[in-house]
Amino acid sequence: MRGFSPQNIWRMKQFYETYKDGQILSTLLRELSWSNNLLVMSRAKRDEERLFYIKLAIDEKYSYRELERQFDAMRYERAAISETKSNNLPIKQEIKERFLDSYVLDFLNLPEPHHESALQKAIIVNMKNFLLEIGKDFTFVSEEFRVQVGNSDFYIDLLFYHRGLSCLVAFELKTTSFKPEYIGKMNFYLEALDKDHKKDNENPSVGIILCADKDDEVVEYALQRNLSPVLVAEYTAKLPDKKLLQNKLRELNDLTDSSD
Repeated sequence: MRGFSPQNIWRMKQFYETYKDGQILSTLLRELSWSNNLLVMSRAKRDEERLFYIKLAIDEKYSYRELERQFDAMRYERAAISETKSNNLPIKQEIKERFLDSYVLDFLNLPEPHHESALQKAIIVNMKNFLLEIGKDFTFVSEEFRVQVGNSDFYIDLLFYHRGLSCLVAFELKTTSFKPEYIGKMNFYLEALDKDHKKDNENPSVGIILCADKDDEVVEYALQRNLSPVLVAEYTAKLPDKKLLQNKLRELNDLTDSSD
């Protein structure tokens, strides 16, 4: 074939063999660039994983580098873990689907140990990358967003607006392990946002408590009787270990299967 190198011809052949039996995948592939298609084909090993990254790249309109980072950050495994862990939480499914159980903030270049002020400042400086990690449907509103209750002022670490959910999203940053008392503070913030800042056409505000670590059983107990849409996630300042995440996902799936 004229105009094609042996490497390109081999890739086309591999591309055909990979997707020839997958009608859904084949349809979606047309919405991706050739470079993104090659990236998914080379790094995703199963059809389920390929479908996940193809849909993610389309929905988020990822460039090649942005999609490559999602592979490096193990987005598929983290999303699967989040879905499994959130099954027992009393929160609407459409909200749970928008957030992860863990976020990879390797681009912040944080020292160890670091304080909450350093974490907040680093996120502000690297807001573009932070939005790529949490999702492009987020619009940044403010840092240290002030809410006034009575004669007192209170400050929300980070406030966003989520276009898909049509609601405000408050982030509370913690550089320590999750503690149940964090829930009360977040509920207070959400009540203030909904009473004084939410517009009539918007949905109730959502709270995300972002911690350095968390005990999943403690989180589940703390949220069981909570009426507000609050989620607890942990962050890591470095790329996750692929084998550890895969083993964690396997263990969660085994637990789920044994309880059915």
